[in-house]
Amino acid sequence: MKIAFAMALLAAPTALYAQTVAVPVPEAVVPAAVPAMRKVVLSPNTEVVVTPNDTLTTKGKALKTGSKFKMATVLDVMQDGYVMIPKGTVGEGTVTWMTNKGSFGKSGKMEVSFDWLDLSGRRIPLTGNFRQEGEGNTGATVGAVVAVGVFSAFVTGRSATIANGLQLRARTVEPLTFEVPESSARVITGTLMSAPVAAQVVSAPVAAAVSTPAAVSGTH
Repeated sequence: MKIAFAMALLAAPTALYAQTVAVPVPEAVVPAAVPAMRKVVLSPNTEVVVTPNDTLTTKGKALKTGSKFKMATVLDVMQDGYVMIPKGTVGEGTVTWMTNKGSFGKSGKMEVSFDWLDLSGRRIPLTGNFRQEGEGNTGATVGAVVAVGVFSAFVTGRSATIANGLQLRARTVEPLTFEVPESSARVITGTLMSAPVAAQVVSAPVAAAVSTPAAVSGTH
């Protein structure tokens, strides 16, 4: 009798413990559906509107031929309804030639080129240049030299300035392939394709193989 009672006492905590730790089995989690993807190609010579991050000027000694400057895209670059290069994408340009203002109403002049954009960590090469000349009245001043003499030598032109916000037109150099999701909401940022990452630009002229990935203005 005593033995049976003791065994009952030993069994009771075990049953209680089993009830305490019992956990219901969760239902199976269904993974979210992966959206279908397709490739969109941004052709070479596509226009990209850029602006310098800071005002460029021939006044002073801050800039010289060969100086680099930062720039950014002003507008989204779209293809098939998708955003390929977003507004605000940063890049770099070069001051390729400049001369400061001088006497006799000679104005300052500056020419810049657009080098590349940084897209998803890859440098996308650009082509194009822009030339700016300071306002002046050289013709009138030369005429004044004849009439007034050397006093016109003290009349100077103005410095050339390319202000932040001025829209300059660059163009892409190579075709860029993006992977985008199939969606009815078409304004979606595309992803540059690159190996070995599956969702990132495929360099041309490669047709099927995915290769390592990598503002433009007409002269005014």
